[in-house]
Amino acid sequence: MNSFREFLDAIETPDKRERMESILTFLKKEFPGLKEEIKWNQPMLTDHGTFIIAFSIAKPLIAVAPEPAAIEHFKKDIEKAGYSYTQGMFRIKWTDKVDFDLLKRIAAYNIEEKKDFTKFWR
Repeated sequence: MNSFREFLDAIETPDKRERMESILTFLKKEFPGLKEEIKWNQPMLTDHGTFIIAFSIAKPLIAVAPEPAAIEHFKKDIEKAGYSYTQGMFRIKWTDKVDFDLLKRIAAYNIEEKKDFTKFWR
């Protein structure tokens, strides 16, 4: 798998594919300078070679992985959105509403916090 399109085309359920595509499209429109990459079979967005946010899908949900620092910074907002979370990711169930504003704020936070970062991970 080398592209977002290949990742999306591999999602067999049309409504799940459309939801994942809407998230990726939204973030690319909001942050056109981010690079689309597939690593570890996950679509992710990077900025100047550093990780910003990644996604994976499972039968009941989309996992959003913005790194532990972003989870810690936004955990109250993640809870308010009704998403469960761990140290490194939060879960959007297929039945949940997608909080696009939260995704935008998390990506913007990582871009700003990592603007001078030279490594992939924090």
